[in-house]
Amino acid sequence: MELFDITALKISKVVTTTYSTSFSLATSMMRKEMRDAIYAIYGFVRLADEIVDTFHAHDKEALLDRLETDLKSALQNHISLNPVLHAFQLVVHKYQIPFEYIVAFLDSMRSDLHKKTYTDKNETDSYIYGSADVVGLMCLKVFTLRDDDMFERLKEPAMRLGSAFQKVNFLRDIKSDSEELGRSYFHHLQNAEFTEEKKLLIISEIENDFAVAYQGIKQLPGDARIAVLLAYLYYQKLLFKLKVTPSGKIKERRIRVPNSVKMALMVKAVVLGKFNIL
Repeated sequence: MELFDITALKISKVVTTTYSTSFSLATSMMRKEMRDAIYAIYGFVRLADEIVDTFHAHDKEALLDRLETDLKSALQNHISLNPVLHAFQLVVHKYQIPFEYIVAFLDSMRSDLHKKTYTDKNETDSYIYGSADVVGLMCLKVFTLRDDDMFERLKEPAMRLGSAFQKVNFLRDIKSDSEELGRSYFHHLQNAEFTEEKKLLIISEIENDFAVAYQGIKQLPGDARIAVLLAYLYYQKLLFKLKVTPSGKIKERRIRVPNSVKMALMVKAVVLGKFNIL
């Protein structure tokens, strides 16, 4: 059984490194036990996200139903023949991740199958809570190692960081979300053009989320602090690039952060995080 557990965790790592260089770079800064747990969380999240965003030639609803059924079985029986689900259930049980977080995540994924526009702040916030905030809380469960007091203290900053990351993703991907998937997550754009004014309004909200999140990052333990700081710095750099790029250009091409800049940010995160000079 131990060999299967190890293999399942390795497969989740492959999923992470294949799909996200920035996230895998940040995760690599953690010690192995914590790193494997975050890989497992990302693997599960990515699997669900791929179903609703990518598998266009297949019955997405049936696939998502099957994933949810298989996950419930894995959680109940402590095993799955799907290595990604097996790794995830190991982490859910070990770090006591509440099932309500998983339900909220799957609810947001399921909404992507049918809902295309978000007409008010409550709808957008609800989607972001399920698609991003709860993922941040799952990771926080790993970072705090069953320290309930620390978890409660850092819960709000973790959610705000998840919100900030997701909103930056929405802003970066506004072209593909609109043209390829027909989605518009920002309620600000309901019956409105994506203008420079709208862009700056959205960015102001993201900056407020980052400000709250930063206070929580400073309180994270050791290598978790360095890893999360790296992700924070990367997304801040991406947000800055979006801020100085005209709204019309964002609608034409995907804004990226070069790998050379990511490496420089990694050095910065190690220095700041290691000596706790945030």
